Amino acid sequence: MTKAETAPRLIAENRKARFDYFIEERYEAGLALEGWEVKAMRAGRAQLKEAYVYLRGGEAFLIGAHLSPLPAASTHVTPDPVRTRKLLLHRSQLQGLIGAVERRGYTLVPLELYWKDGRAKLQLGLAKGKKQHDKRAVEKDRDWQRDKARLLRGR
Repeated sequence: MTKAETAPRLIAENRKARFDYFIEERYEAGLALEGWEVKAMRAGRAQLKEAYVYLRGGEAFLIGAHLSPLPAASTHVTPDPVRTRKLLLHRSQLQGLIGAVERRGYTLVPLELYWKDGRAKLQLGLAKGKKQHDKRAVEKDRDWQRDKARLLRGR
């Protein structure tokens, strides 16, 4: 197997998360999926735009992720595009996340959905919400960097 075959292949990305949150730590989680969901993900029919992660009963769940079923989905299964999907994490990781979310006021945000070694993985971010002035400052800094590069190129 070559290095290109083992490199993670992106399925879906939550770009809004980087705009709305300060991402402090990243975790990789597996997903408990049904067959039609895997096929839909291979076809690139996944969205994380409105998804979030919820911790309940010592387990983590992905809520609001949209996986559009293929038109040729199985006849004996009724696909639910936005069903709640269980995340597969190590117990020690879960305990750390539960502590951070409940005691320190962090939020768990899904960042990326990708293939790794033939398995679907979800990258979670332990995040703090940005205030409006933080978002403006980031945008202002990005604009300045772009203008600075433009001025340097013009010389």
